[in-house]
This record gives sequence, C-alpha cells and structure tokens, in this order.
Amino acid sequence: QVQLVESGGGLVQAGGSLRLSCAASGPTFRTYACGWFRQAPGKEREFVAAISWSGGSTYYADSAKGRFTISRDNAKNTVYLQMNSLKTEDTAVYYCAATRGNGIFTSGHVYDYWGQGTQVTVSP
Repeated sequence: QVQLVESGGGLVQAGGSLRLSCAASGPTFRTYACGWFRQAPGKEREFVAAISWSGGSTYYADSAKGRFTISRDNAKNTVYLQMNSLKTEDTAVYYCAATRGNGIFTSGHVYDYWGQGTQVTVSP
C-alpha cells in the first residue's frame, strides 16, 4: 500500500515556474513507476509525465516536452515535477500516481495509487 501526498502548487504568472512534489509512504516506493496527470475544469484527466522506478526512463506529453521535467529521489520517497515557462493552459489540478512495477505508463488506468491533487493556477 502506498499513500501519495502532493505539494507545491499555487498561483504563478505566465512564464513562471513551479516545482511539484509527491511524497510517498512505504519502504518499497523504489519499486513503483510513477506519473503526473492533470485535470482542468470541464476537461478529462490527461497524462503529463511518467518516470520508471529507477528514474532512468522518462516520458512526456507533447504539451510538457521541453518545459517540464519529472524526476525522483528514491532515498526520499519523492517524485518531482519541475514546471518552467508555464502557460495559462497549464492551469489544472495536478495528480501524482504510482503503480507497482517497472516501465513507463501513460494511461491513468494502469496506476493503482493516486494523491489528492494540488492546484496549479497560471495567470496571464
């Protein structure tokens, strides 16, 4: 069982940066692949970025490529999402997710554990 708690969201102007953190419980977090998803008002949840259990492999949605960086520190049981050059269309609730096993997973259906979400609001 893994519990995930996101933090780091907030209000930022377009062009600014935020770093989201996802703190996980459990001694075996290093055996979980992780991902970040987001959901804007009135829209479906969408994939943002994923990382393998070692951190050696990452994958990004086209909307995140070149601006966002996913990383993890297994010693701290934490996954990060560094978001730069933020745009108003990045406004959403951001969720961290985890699933047991190695690999890169872009479908939300694969993930077994989810955080409560953290709001990111980008103003013009």
